[in-house]
Amino acid sequence: MVLLAHFIGALYGLLAVFFGAFGAHALKKSFSEDQLKSFETGVKYQMYHALVLLILGFNLNLTTTVEKYMIYCFILGTFLFSFSIYGLTLSASKGKKLKFLGPITPIGGLLLVIGWSLLLYSFIQNIV
Repeated sequence: MVLLAHFIGALYGLLAVFFGAFGAHALKKSFSEDQLKSFETGVKYQMYHALVLLILGFNLNLTTTVEKYMIYCFILGTFLFSFSIYGLTLSASKGKKLKFLGPITPIGGLLLVIGWSLLLYSFIQNIV
């Protein structure tokens, strides 16, 4: 599980830098200001959660059920949240918005909230 957190964290970090540069340079010309802000939100959340996965992988054993679910929530939540935003903004800029992606973004966000809640719960368990 630690290796998975490290691998996905590093992959998400790499892709966040790539997508951030892509958005700042290549997409600036074809995106509206709102589309660019949405795209940047996806990149920010992806990078935040890449760092979370790396930090957790280095600091926790990730052996308990709570820790495993937390990592899965961060991995899947980041993918659904950020990548659905990328798909929505890219397709909208081409005039063919992929509307089916709209409901996926909040599902990803909910998984991220659950991941953070499980992290808080694991800290509370260790205090008590």
